[in-house]
Amino acid sequence: MSERAVVTAGTGGIGLETAKGLARHGFAVTVVGRNAERGTSAIEEIAAVAAGAAPRFVAADLASLDQVRALAAHLTAEGPLKVLVNNVGAMFPRHRQTVDGIESSFAVNHLSPYLLTELLLDRLQAAAPSRIVNVTSAAVKAAKRTFDAVEPPGGYYGFHWYGRAKLANLAYTLHLAERLRGTGVTVLAADPGGAATSMTDGTMTSPTIVSPPLRLLWPLVRRTFTRATAGPASVAASPSVFAATDASLDGQTGVLIGPGARPATVFRGADDPRTIEKVLELSRRLAPLDGGHGVRHK
Repeated sequence: MSERAVVTAGTGGIGLETAKGLARHGFAVTVVGRNAERGTSAIEEIAAVAAGAAPRFVAADLASLDQVRALAAHLTAEGPLKVLVNNVGAMFPRHRQTVDGIESSFAVNHLSPYLLTELLLDRLQAAAPSRIVNVTSAAVKAAKRTFDAVEPPGGYYGFHWYGRAKLANLAYTLHLAERLRGTGVTVLAADPGGAATSMTDGTMTSPTIVSPPLRLLWPLVRRTFTRATAGPASVAASPSVFAATDASLDGQTGVLIGPGARPATVFRGADDPRTIEKVLELSRRLAPLDGGHGVRHK
């Protein structure tokens, strides 16, 4: 019987290519997405390259914490889980909130994978040695390292808020790696380095996504964004596939796999104990594991 792997946001872009890579390695892959039509198309693509059991699609809107909990319950019922790839990511050009009343970028890029991971730890431990791969971004370098509240002080700038949410998730990833050390569950981060996907198509073409100082340099900034998002999703998926499968990483944890599927230096500030403490406190308050609704933010 094939071992199970789950890839969130796996119906297109980097997530789909990650799912195909895992399927080639013989995993029975479950992809999570919002759209059933895209899910059907993704399953057909994955099945065409699968070396193991047939892939599956599960519908869930990961912007809703209740749907994340329902997804976790569904996946838990299916038994041990060998690999969890938290690939979900989204950048929003304008400020918006989820159905839970939480700023969308923080909810989708951090709270969703945080909550899903915590709720699936028993299933991952049951399949140990197993791996958790959290997809990060170099955008963390442009993030404010303040997590007293879900929204940082100052104006809304989509790229910076995306980076801050990814920084929160990277800090959680490093914490979880140490917390699970010795359990057989290893925790890794993967930086895809950017690709031409639905997330970057159109979102990164407006100067409003960056802070006013960077807008003064917008022609240079936009060229940088264009180069960073010009590559194919199949190449951008290679760090996640490597992190999930490569034997050279057996027993390693808390490692960042960067573009080119090579170990990289963890972004400065993600391992700051004060940052980790604030991120954990905020995460537990907004996305309680007991199924409560947390603190709503209007």
